[in-house]
Amino acid sequence: MTTYKAILKNNRLEWRGVAPRQLSPDKALEVHVTIPDEPTAPSTNGSQGERMAAALEQLAALGALANIADPAAWEREVRQDRSLPDREP
Repeated sequence: MTTYKAILKNNRLEWRGVAPRQLSPDKALEVHVTIPDEPTAPSTNGSQGERMAAALEQLAALGALANIADPAAWEREVRQDRSLPDREP
C-alpha cells in the first residue's frame, strides 16, 4: 500500500504533491484515511505566494533573466518542449 498526502475538505480529497496514478474520472478508488491526533492546517496560498514573490525579487535583483529579449516568445519556446503529465507525447 502506497501513502499519498491529501487534504480532506467538504468530503473531497485535494492531493498534495503526487496524486495516485490509478485515478480516473470514471473509476472509483478505495482509500484508507488516517486523521492525525492533531490535524495541521493546510499551508495557505498567501505564505506560498509571499515566498514566490521574494524568490522572484531575488532573481530580478541578480538580473538572472535579463538576457531574455522577448519573454513571451521565450515562454512559448519553453512550453513547446514540455510534456504534460499523464498525456501521450
